[in-house]
Amino acid sequence: MNIRKINAVMMNEFLHLARDYRSLAMAFAIPVLLILLFGYALSLDVEHIKTIVIDQDRTDISRDFIRELGASRYFTITASIDSSGEIDDYLDHGRASLAFVIPPGFTKNLRSDRPAPMQVILDGSDPNFANISKGYVNGFINAYNQVILADFLNRSGLEAMDPPVNGCLRVWFNENLLSRNFIIPGIIAIIIIIAGTLLTSLVVAREYENGTMETLKSIPLGAMEFMIGKAVPYYLIAIIDVLVSIFMGQILFNVVMKESFWIMMFASTLYVFVAISIGLLLSTSIKNQLVANQAAILITYLPSFLLSNFVFPITNMPKALQLITYFVPAKYYISILSDIFLRDVGFSAVWTDYAVLAAIPVILTSINYLLLKKEGL
Repeated sequence: MNIRKINAVMMNEFLHLARDYRSLAMAFAIPVLLILLFGYALSLDVEHIKTIVIDQDRTDISRDFIRELGASRYFTITASIDSSGEIDDYLDHGRASLAFVIPPGFTKNLRSDRPAPMQVILDGSDPNFANISKGYVNGFINAYNQVILADFLNRSGLEAMDPPVNGCLRVWFNENLLSRNFIIPGIIAIIIIIAGTLLTSLVVAREYENGTMETLKSIPLGAMEFMIGKAVPYYLIAIIDVLVSIFMGQILFNVVMKESFWIMMFASTLYVFVAISIGLLLSTSIKNQLVANQAAILITYLPSFLLSNFVFPITNMPKALQLITYFVPAKYYISILSDIFLRDVGFSAVWTDYAVLAAIPVILTSINYLLLKKEGL
């Protein structure tokens, strides 16, 4: 390979990028928008559930229960209503997601040491939200029951007995269970796919459409020199996008890496090579900018978002889709990012993911090299 020839192709591509300033601006604006959008808008955490209460008992104990409920950070009492017929209106129009109905005789049953039923109505239109909310409701009621039980034992002159099974729960890796600690690293995989694949899916097809490919074939330029020269500008753009994303994640959302910065850059470089090799292969084989760009979105961006374990757990997918995820490079990169940002268990735990990311560009570049040689480059 001749470095001067690679440099000439690379400078030509830089000049084209400088002329096509709108695409260049998009390449840097999209990461900023995605980080802001996903960081602030996409959250899997559930807090401040809009709650309404109906207190038909109207006693000190029922009011104390409502006061305890409102003090929890998981529930926000938006209204106290008088009739159960109003619940439909609140839930139908989204003004509440949860309703507690304290029936008459609630306090009387408690003081008589009898079961005190209470109706809890939950909006199940969003199953994920409903399941999380259900867990918070059960946790709150269990904690309230523990207080009542302790009071009953005191009144009876008995000592509290520890339960036979006591699960001592401790959360590792993401102690505060904040979804942004997973979402911010995951969005870097989407950013690299956009900057790497979508932009490079145009470069070779553009030469065909402009008719300059025939000129390139007539000069002493090798296929590998052509590909490297075309890839370098987009590699730099993708790496700058990664650095911007890391910086914004740390400054705006306090998401920091637990492993070395250079390990992060090594993994990102492998993934950038994957994205660029996919884009160049699409561009060479399709030879039409519009179709190549649409194909890049179809086979990279969407699978990276939907089938990479980023938002939707792979283990919950049907077996057929689980098999398809093995062909989604973002799955391996997100696994590495999860290790770098959250687990910090070292290279040995995810070495197979590194190996897959290293193998993909070798295979795709070899195919692209053969296609370009067949074209006469």
